[in-house]
Order: sequence, then structure tokens, then C-alpha cells
Amino acid sequence: MRFRTVAAMTGALALSLVAGCAQGGTAGAGGGTVTYWLWDANQLPAYQACAKGFEKENPGLNVKISQLGWDDYWTKLTASFIAGTQPDVFTDHIQKFGQFADLKVLEPLDDLGVDDSAYQSGLGANWLGQDGHRYGAPKDWDTVALFYNKKLADAAGLTGEQLNDLSWNPKNGGTFEKAIAHLTVDKKGRRGDEPGFDKNNVKVYGLATGGGGDGDGQTQWSNFAASAGWTYTDKKRWGTKYQYDSKTFQSVIKWYFGLAKKGYMAPLTDYSAGANPANAQVAGGKAAAAFDGAWMISTYYGTKGLKVGTAFTPVGPTGKRATMMNGLADSITKNAHNKAGAKKWVKYLASDACQKTVGSYGIVFPATPDGTNTAVAAYRKKGIDVTAFTKPVADKKDFTTFSYPITNYAADMFALMHPAMQAIYGNGKSVTSLDQTTDQINLILDQ
Repeated sequence: MRFRTVAAMTGALALSLVAGCAQGGTAGAGGGTVTYWLWDANQLPAYQACAKGFEKENPGLNVKISQLGWDDYWTKLTASFIAGTQPDVFTDHIQKFGQFADLKVLEPLDDLGVDDSAYQSGLGANWLGQDGHRYGAPKDWDTVALFYNKKLADAAGLTGEQLNDLSWNPKNGGTFEKAIAHLTVDKKGRRGDEPGFDKNNVKVYGLATGGGGDGDGQTQWSNFAASAGWTYTDKKRWGTKYQYDSKTFQSVIKWYFGLAKKGYMAPLTDYSAGANPANAQVAGGKAAAAFDGAWMISTYYGTKGLKVGTAFTPVGPTGKRATMMNGLADSITKNAHNKAGAKKWVKYLASDACQKTVGSYGIVFPATPDGTNTAVAAYRKKGIDVTAFTKPVADKKDFTTFSYPITNYAADMFALMHPAMQAIYGNGKSVTSLDQTTDQINLILDQ
């Protein structure tokens, strides 16, 4: 998933009342209608095509799809649970489902017969709640890689092969920091690794800013932290303690945000999720490279006048490269007005037929291997090499993949980590301040 987690879930307390107040489904839906919500406009045509296939196989049922922007999506979904106007089915995010399941607004999907082995490794298990029930059917997956402006890389004398062969460490940054420094150019044309470089007057930053990363750092620091051997929590899923107080983690964060202090990475003030995201910084020539997710492939490659390449995340102190592997799923609401139709639709969404249809659009990587292969072929037809995103999933020897932290109280974690990371990145606060933040988070988690 992809996109930054926004503010802590509005009305979480109010949601606890839902089980007793929600009665109907989405207003205006007919008896043979299944309502379905998603947030990605780029994926809408693919799922409209899936809906046609589903309706052909299920006479009498039709799918009504609503697409909302990311911010509006979660706000309106939360409000719909309270008002009893929730959709039958919605695209779920790994950081949200635990709290939704805990508040009992999701329908268990145990009877759908979802076979974890039919999907990319780990995707199915992520959607098992603490109660052992399944609350999501695998939909797609994404990883993170380094996008770079080929024109700026060429001017710096850096080849794609060199950018694919970088390593890093928290002491001196390794060859990764050297490359980012060399890609950085001040307003007088001096590179970041040349005498006289002026870090206060930079024309092109080696690395774009994607913000502070909050508590997950998906497209910021997560690959560095994981390749240093750190994990978010004490358990792979449903951890009982967050580990932001780890000395390993804090050394990674100190080094990573230190790139901005050296002038190699754009400052926090340059970042805006709406007006100036990382891809806009690269497209505008303000940054030479950016870590970003697979869901942004079409955006980068589709930007007029931008010649872009992709590279693997760098090798870390563990000797491996690392990338978050996130995966979305489709969930059914507890009070779905057409629960029988919703279950049929979700089962179809998770099927190879729909997954291959979605893959053929070359927008995302579907959860099934055949769906993924179809997507790779579709990207190849567009002239796009997606190896930087797919190889980490297939190559367990040289790569480590990991999930978003899956715990209760994810919204509370975000509410505490968002300002904490902003203060370190933007205001120079010590990384040791994360000790206190971690204590606060774990106190909540221990409830």
C-alpha cells in the first residue's frame, strides 16, 4: 500500500458502537447489487473489467464500484460504519484491518476457502486476525525500489549497473551515500563530494524526500532499517512491543536523516504529499533519485520528458538487500446488505481469472503468481523493466522482504510516531527521544 498513513483513525471510539447500530448497507443499492469501494483511480478500469467477468458468471448480480481519493476513502469508510451505509466489500490496508477486526466491523472469510499457497508467500497469512479468523482475501502486492533520473545519473557518470551494486552502513553510508553525494549538485555546479560544495544552496539533491516516514518508513528508511537487521516489533505479526528504542534502529535513523543535514537529501520542508511528493521532485529535476513503491511505476514512466530507471535497494550490514512487501486485500463488512453476493465477489476478486485480468493492465502486481506474470508481461510490452520490484520477492538468498507492522492500536502508534519523526528530521531532535515515544506506544499496546 501503499500511500502514507494519514491521521489517526477518526472516531475510533465511535466505531465501537457500530456493532449495535448499523443495520443496512449502502443506500440505494438493489437486492442484486454488490457495492465495492477502492481508492486507486488507476486500478478502476481493471476492476470494472473484473466486474463484467463476475456478472457474466453470476446472472442476477451486479457490482457497483465507487472510487474515492485516499484521504476521503478512510474518512468516509469510517463514517459509513457509524451511519450504517458501509459498502459490502472494500479494499483493505494492512495497517487498518487489525483495528477494524477488533471493533468487529469485518466479516470473517473462513468459509471462502482462501488457500494461502495460491498467492505470493506471506500475503494470505497477514490477514489472519488474533482470533484466528481470516478478514481479507489477497488482492495484490508491492515492493520498494530506487527510481532515478537517467539524464542526471548520466551527467554524474553513474550507470544503471553501478546503481544496482550499492551498499550502505550507518557509520559512513557506504557506496550508497557516495553515489547520492555525487548526484547532488549545488547552485554553482559543485557536486556533494567535491571541495567547496555548499549544502545550503543546493540545486539538485541526490535523494528526494518522502517525508519523515512516521512509524513504518515504507518509502523512506524501512529498507535501511531492515537490512541492518531491525524489525518493527518483537513478533512478525501481532507483536506486543514496538522496537523504536533499539540502538540499531536509532543509528539507522540518525544516519538517514543526516543525509539531509549534509545537503544530499532534500529537507523535510520540501515534502508535500499533495503538491510535492518524491516523484514530482524527480520529475522536476530537483532530486536525482527517490525510493518509491511499485504502485508508482506507471506514474514515473508515464511522466512526459522524464527518462527514468530503477535500481535495487542497497545491500545493508546484514549482507542482504531489503524491501517492504506490502499487500492489499478485499474485506467484507459485518453488516453488508448483500453478504451472500459479497462473498461471491470477493472469491472472484481473489481468483486467478480476475487476478490475470488486473495484471493485464500493467498497473499493479496481483497476488497470484500467474497474475504477477501477466503484469510483468504487460509492463514489458510498455517497455518497462520491473526486475527491481519482482526479484526481491523471488530471490530469498540476497533479499529480505518484510511486512508493515501488524498490531493493535496502529492509529495510536501513528499519532505518536508522526510528530516524533518529524521532530528528528525537521528540527534536529535527538534520535534518543524515540525511547520515550516507544514507551508511550508500548503502554498503549499493553492495554
